[in-house]
Amino acid sequence: MAQLGIRKFDDLIGRADLLDMRKGIEHWKASGLDFSRLFALPTVPADVPRFHVENQDHGLERALDVKLIEKSRPAIDKGEKVQFIEVARNVNRSVGAMLSGALTKVHPQGLPDDSIRIQLEGTGGQSFGAFLARGITLYLIGDANDYTGKGLSGGRVVVRPSLDFRGEAARNTIVGNTALYGATTGEAYLCGVAGERFAVRLSGATAVIEGTGDHGCEYMTGGTVAVLGKTGRNFAAGMSGGVAFVYDEDGQFASRCNLSMVSLDKVLTSAEQTASVHRKIWHGGETDEAQLKKLLEEHHRWTGSKRARELLDNWAESRTKFVKVFPNEYKRALAELHDRQVELASSGNNAHVGLEPHALAAPATAAV
Repeated sequence: MAQLGIRKFDDLIGRADLLDMRKGIEHWKASGLDFSRLFALPTVPADVPRFHVENQDHGLERALDVKLIEKSRPAIDKGEKVQFIEVARNVNRSVGAMLSGALTKVHPQGLPDDSIRIQLEGTGGQSFGAFLARGITLYLIGDANDYTGKGLSGGRVVVRPSLDFRGEAARNTIVGNTALYGATTGEAYLCGVAGERFAVRLSGATAVIEGTGDHGCEYMTGGTVAVLGKTGRNFAAGMSGGVAFVYDEDGQFASRCNLSMVSLDKVLTSAEQTASVHRKIWHGGETDEAQLKKLLEEHHRWTGSKRARELLDNWAESRTKFVKVFPNEYKRALAELHDRQVELASSGNNAHVGLEPHALAAPATAAV
């Protein structure tokens, strides 16, 4: 640097004119390559900086989460229950993410369920409820944009139509594309239809929606999804874990599902499943009927869904129209894990090896 007349490293930034390129250009591998555009120096005044000299203003002090954190302090600092109402606008992005960060700094494992309940009215911006931590419920009356519930981490996201809405929820969009992307734990109850790639890479959360666009449950590896209406094409592409229950009202779901990695099973009554299906391949350690009814009940409780209420009121008939999307490898893994545990138990080895069968559908924090 001294030989070049340079005193500071900052003064080297952008000085392509100081590069000695002769050896590189003469090398046979560089034959025919022209680097003149790559090393071109823009013609700018001397006072134009070549490196970082000022901080960007991301406007975080104006984020909605700043207000949410302030109002949630009794829960964060003292573990008290908190409930309040706020207004959401589509410019409020990643609502709940900063709040979750503030919460997990004090409570790494989160808080008891529903310790912080925030009712919002309006439109949730992109990534509404992203990375939402355990103990937080975001209850949105309105609609939300793409990536709703992205990386959901134990919290609960509820989106239901405005009270002024007069349409049919199962025929109208409530959240955008790629909702519940990579969600690991927690719950989402969405009273309406989602865009494309709903629950892509979902790995442990629970979600209920009333219809989806194309590529639903793509690359899903765990968790449970219930779709109470029509799906788009290519459902379950690359799905290797978890289970999806789909209400196949028109009987055409098989033509919209990617069957390369999954099987479509009937949802049996609890009595039928107990009598005919070995417990070792039960998802979550419960019967399909019990799990599905619970999901519908919770969906109705949180959103007031008319579709869920109708399905429950006519359960004997509606159950027969539900299809269970069951990944083949997940089914095989459940069976092998059970057989392995039986073998260990019979050999007198009480050491805990591997996961319990229900843990394959549980969050990634399950004991190993």
